[in-house]
Amino acid sequence: MYDIIFKHLEEKITLSLEEKELIKTFFQPQKLKKRQFLIVEGHVCKYLTFVSKGLLKAYNVDEKGNEHINQFTPEGWWTSDMNSFFNGEVSFYSINAIEDSDILTITAEDFNNLTLQVPVMDRYFRILFQNSLITKERRLIRSHTHNAEEKYRHIAENNPDLIKRVPQNLLASYLGLSPETLSRLKKNLLLE
Repeated sequence: MYDIIFKHLEEKITLSLEEKELIKTFFQPQKLKKRQFLIVEGHVCKYLTFVSKGLLKAYNVDEKGNEHINQFTPEGWWTSDMNSFFNGEVSFYSINAIEDSDILTITAEDFNNLTLQVPVMDRYFRILFQNSLITKERRLIRSHTHNAEEKYRHIAENNPDLIKRVPQNLLASYLGLSPETLSRLKKNLLLE
């Protein structure tokens, strides 16, 4: 389970064997069954989570009961409600498993200790959080400036595996489209 996280970490930083062994002590391996929750809206998020295997979704539910997905987290990615995790406030959204998943979790206290005891991890997380912020800014801009076809093409080109793994109704929610619009769009693009 740790091989994937170390591969991911070493794309940005260099770790010694001793650092790797120390890093392992800060994370707790867990398994989530399909539809099992990691975080429930309205509760405090206790973990920053790395997905070693599987797929999670982060979403909120509006007053009409509609899900609004803001993130999919496949293996090799991190997820959390950052405000809740770092500030101890209640979460604005829920995170649950779309597929059976293997995850590594770290508490806020262990996160702080990890970055103190393995200083290169502080650099890693700074890079990670910067990239995450840039990605979210770009997604926000696309959501306001791109039409339905452009949104779908972007995800199809940049995350083709997600198109295959995520049910159409969830993908439609992520793109801000109705399932019918997404179905029609996919059909039209196949005819091109």
